[in-house]
Amino acid sequence: MMRRNQLFAVAIALIGGTALSCSESFLDVTPEGVILETDLNSVQKTEDLIIAAYAGVSNTGWNFTWNSDYVWGSIRSDDAYKGGSGVADQGAINDLEQYHLVTPAVAGYQNNTWIGVYQAISRINLALLKLDGFTDDQYAVTGLQQAKSVRQAELRFLRGHLMFILKRLFNYPVWIDHTVPQEETKNISNRQFTSDQLWDKIAEDFQYGVDHLPDAQQQVGRPNKWAAISYLAKTRLYQAYVQNDAHAVVSIDRAKLESVVSLTDQVIQSGKYSLVDNFGKKWTYGYENNSESIFAIQYSLDDGTTWGRVDFEHGLNYNMASAYGCCSFHHASQNLVNAFKTDPASGLPQFEHFNDAPMSAPGDFQAPNTVDPRLDHTIGVVSHPFKYDVDFVVQPSWSRTPAVYGYFLPMKEIQLQSSGAIRKGGAFFGSAQNWDILQYNDVLLMKAEALIELDRQEEARPIINHIRERAWASTAWTTYPAGHPQAGQGFSNYKLGLYDGSNLPWTKDNARLALRWERRLEFAMESPRFHDLVRWGIAAEVLNGYLQKEKALRPHLSSAVFTAGRDEYLPIPQAQIDLVDGLYEQNPGY
Repeated sequence: MMRRNQLFAVAIALIGGTALSCSESFLDVTPEGVILETDLNSVQKTEDLIIAAYAGVSNTGWNFTWNSDYVWGSIRSDDAYKGGSGVADQGAINDLEQYHLVTPAVAGYQNNTWIGVYQAISRINLALLKLDGFTDDQYAVTGLQQAKSVRQAELRFLRGHLMFILKRLFNYPVWIDHTVPQEETKNISNRQFTSDQLWDKIAEDFQYGVDHLPDAQQQVGRPNKWAAISYLAKTRLYQAYVQNDAHAVVSIDRAKLESVVSLTDQVIQSGKYSLVDNFGKKWTYGYENNSESIFAIQYSLDDGTTWGRVDFEHGLNYNMASAYGCCSFHHASQNLVNAFKTDPASGLPQFEHFNDAPMSAPGDFQAPNTVDPRLDHTIGVVSHPFKYDVDFVVQPSWSRTPAVYGYFLPMKEIQLQSSGAIRKGGAFFGSAQNWDILQYNDVLLMKAEALIELDRQEEARPIINHIRERAWASTAWTTYPAGHPQAGQGFSNYKLGLYDGSNLPWTKDNARLALRWERRLEFAMESPRFHDLVRWGIAAEVLNGYLQKEKALRPHLSSAVFTAGRDEYLPIPQAQIDLVDGLYEQNPGY
């Protein structure tokens, strides 16, 4: 029976995408678009409900984001500025960039994301509840052995994914199991579990996937066993860094790190995955679901829906070139651009002096400077071809407000107009390019990180070098082709070396430095940077150091300060606290 909803965020969402919100008139009238519970008591209808659960995971937009996380993980880090027409344009993101996290506008963004994720979880939980009503023999799907347990594992994988996101954002989200009656959800505290116990709950969902998912799925987009193992490893890696109530890392759990090594080894030794030969293929339409993609949000065009299932999550980030025209968000920071500098002799990162002199003018990317090739796969630089098209060269006018945010444009999430991958909705663009959630390069670097913290840094060195070898081999698309006036010349002056143990003494501290630098460059502008800093317990140190110099270049950051013990996590949305009459406990400092 439908009732007044006292916890909108965890209400069961309708298949059509509308959340259950109730008024008295709903009690006796079946709302349009509602699928009644009695209509779902068949295998086919439950299969449809599972498809709706998958769709819910990707029901994101530019003002309610969670899969790419660029608002929460990239702009809040030292990798990126907000961009746009100025600080007031999507001012909520400006406040996030400056760690002013309690303004009403920011609260709206946070609340949108909280609601959207819980709507997606509610679809998953409804499908799990329906599956419970079938026996194994009753739930028969053509060509799929043990169909019930496989579908349960898929759904629990999706729930684990969404809860992992909420855990990284809010630290203490609400865990809602599918067996909890809807009317009881309002009585569940966000502190029913400790932080460690909550990680364990997320891990249980992925472990169920490890135990019940097949090695390969018949349909692209469904997680397999290796995706579950990879996500379980990622969960254990985050859990290994034990934080106190002030979010400071007080210890590292070696048993959890050993688990990470064991789990990542299973994926590596499976032979199912490998690094693609060219780094640029990872973010170029036409190369989706490649050997490096373990689990991805699947997007599409011309699939029978009005807009297609396109990625509007990055809809603000297309630049001001005439091919696009809006809205120039998510600019790379000067600090990140400088981080791609390499030592002209060794080709290693300039760990200590990378930020001494900015690379900003076109000539700065040529001799005597040398850079990591991943720069031109990640950032649009004035005078360089954009997205490898030598006839589509970045112009200063492509940046909407360069006096505030500079000229360095995002590129990974952007697709060329000529690719056939994009669709315009109003002023914004959506892309059919998949968004990878789990990647093989991340599995490799997770293993390397765990090995280093286990004092086995020598075992990590060839893994990091393997990542760098691929980066060095990825210059074919960033070199001017035959017939061009600059044929054979790279867009920038590239130099990248490997760690041989002498050019950087391979101590634990140096190995850790190399690993963390590698993660920044490999995943630059993809969004994990902020969460990496929090996991390592160095967010305040790194971000306030970044701001100290960046403020001189970017006056809009003049009041930005990262407050340790508060800004590692977002506040629980006050609207959600009010809905449960104060049951939820707010995060410290808010």
